[in-house]
Amino acid sequence: MTDAPNPLLQPSTLPYGLPDYTRIRPEHYLPAFRAAFDEHRREVSRITMVRSMPTFENTIEALERSGELLERVSHAFYTVSSADATPEIQAVDEQLAPLMAAHHDAVTLDGALYWRVQQVHSQLDDLDLDAEQRYLVERHYREMTHAGAALDDEAKARLTLLNQQLSTLSNTFERNLLNDTNDLAVVFETEDELAGLGAGELSAAARSAAERGVDGYVVSLPLFTGHPYLSQLKNRESRRRIMEASRSRASRGNANDNRSVLIEIARLRAERAALLGYPSHAAYVTADETAGTPEAVERMLRELAAPSARNASTERAALQEIVDELEPEPFPVEAHDWAFYTEKVRAARYDIDTAALRPWFEAERVLHDGVFFAATQLYGVTFAERADLVAYHPGARVFEVRNDDGSELGLYVLDLYTRDSKRGGAWMNPIVSQSRLRGTRPVVVNNLNVPQPADGEPTLLTLDEVTTLFHEFGHALHGLFAVVTYPHFAGTNVFRDFVEFPSQVNEMWILWPEVLDNYARHHVTGEPLDAAVIERLRSAETFDQGHATSEYLAAAWLDQAWHRIGPDESVTDAAAFEASALSEIGLDDPAVPTRYSSAYFAHVFSGGYSAGYYSYIWSEVLDADTVDWFRENGGLTRENGDRFRQRLLGVGGSKDPLEAYRDFRGRDAEIAPLLKRRGLTP
Repeated sequence: MTDAPNPLLQPSTLPYGLPDYTRIRPEHYLPAFRAAFDEHRREVSRITMVRSMPTFENTIEALERSGELLERVSHAFYTVSSADATPEIQAVDEQLAPLMAAHHDAVTLDGALYWRVQQVHSQLDDLDLDAEQRYLVERHYREMTHAGAALDDEAKARLTLLNQQLSTLSNTFERNLLNDTNDLAVVFETEDELAGLGAGELSAAARSAAERGVDGYVVSLPLFTGHPYLSQLKNRESRRRIMEASRSRASRGNANDNRSVLIEIARLRAERAALLGYPSHAAYVTADETAGTPEAVERMLRELAAPSARNASTERAALQEIVDELEPEPFPVEAHDWAFYTEKVRAARYDIDTAALRPWFEAERVLHDGVFFAATQLYGVTFAERADLVAYHPGARVFEVRNDDGSELGLYVLDLYTRDSKRGGAWMNPIVSQSRLRGTRPVVVNNLNVPQPADGEPTLLTLDEVTTLFHEFGHALHGLFAVVTYPHFAGTNVFRDFVEFPSQVNEMWILWPEVLDNYARHHVTGEPLDAAVIERLRSAETFDQGHATSEYLAAAWLDQAWHRIGPDESVTDAAAFEASALSEIGLDDPAVPTRYSSAYFAHVFSGGYSAGYYSYIWSEVLDADTVDWFRENGGLTRENGDRFRQRLLGVGGSKDPLEAYRDFRGRDAEIAPLLKRRGLTP
């Protein structure tokens, strides 16, 4: 590294505090983290060394002011490590994982700091605090207690070791998955093998092959078990190869095999839960979520599993009829056939070919005239691309967001396309979090993994990709709209089983008449999507929901199974454990595999959803109920948008989420709208 100042150690001079990624190099990160760790420890030490009795100002607010440099460096780095994990960045990540875990524990488990927080919490009813301040005291006390701050020194030492081991293993899991996913990208020699794909998809596969230096076409794998191309590929062997590659990721007995890694993660999490006084990791996690207990999660999953499996069985019978009718030599429907013949049934029942809709879903139009348009209609916000601002990768674009009065709100970064250095899936994360205390405004990122066609060719999205873009933008709005004083509550810092609610609500606008008519225009002719097709799309909304719900519930149940293991239970065979768990709940249909198998279940073994993958369906209860509210109250209006923004999105994590929901809806959520949406009503 040169003698030039480390750009991470000084506040950015760019608008909204966007890190100056043009100056940041991989070798800057570790020194910046070490400096940030030292500064944060000094700040905490100054709090604990105060001689006067603990107050909100000298303890809780001082704690909120601390760690600003560490947060700035962390947001800058983890944005890159997930979206552009070059070998140099991966090397930093491996060294950083145990250091970050150790530092987190050094602060969270600090006995002197915990005593001061306890003292403020014990005086809570006597203090003159506003609602956000009061809730902040409650959360700091609850979170430190939950993390183990009340343990004795010997137990804390063991806990710290466990946390460091888990951090390292989670990093290993993610690295193995990324490497094996890249290694297993499927190479096809001829265009005939990919018959059924459109020109844009073929162009993307050819581009991917060229970038890898191989002849032919390369189909990269998404994070989940299936693949968008399976619905279009006419060649059954090609479908089988893609599905087989997807399902074998990180479980092939090579250097990237994750099975022993995930078994050890589950074991250590169980040991940690026992140390903290819980019977399982699932019990530990749900104790500080809206669900409360794993039993509450189990009740919901079981309630939905049986009707979902029945619906999937009915759907499979319909697929088999089509196969028997169309194929010269019929065969039993297998997992790699499901999507392809589902489109045949959809076409027969509803006269819809979802692949044929892609020309109406050109990415730029979907973004500007769909996603941004709906947000402007609802909330009055506007978006202007800032070509002068450079993000962390040339493919990431920066937009300035302003309120309807022209005031500055924040920055939105969109990173649309897949690449080998980007982890799978789609997500939102902050680069800068909003806080009145720190005087910061939000900078948020959306990452997707859409195949990129050749230069000059349009990016035509599938309906699923359109849904993902609207979904992730719902997270972005949450991050942009939350207006809080304390950084602890910024943006999407809410309970895990509530965080998916705003993003799922935002999906409602995809087929909303005013929005769809504005963006669903043919990319060549400009003609709108036929009204009859739109009506058929709406009629088909519950179609194939047995399959979709079953594969999701299987993954949610699998997550719970791994994390309800007790500290004395031993698992030696990951595949056998998975099969047994899925059999127990009746979701072991070979034709409907779990959305994520254990070895590539990044959400729970390297992400933040351990024992929490249930949160999507848990949040969907609120989401479906909210969609009904919008329909009952006039839909896409500023009045409705302002109410949703002010009472839900705008509070961030500064209020109990279910209390915020009651404030918005006027009552608790009801499950009936979800059952209707999923086709699970009797």
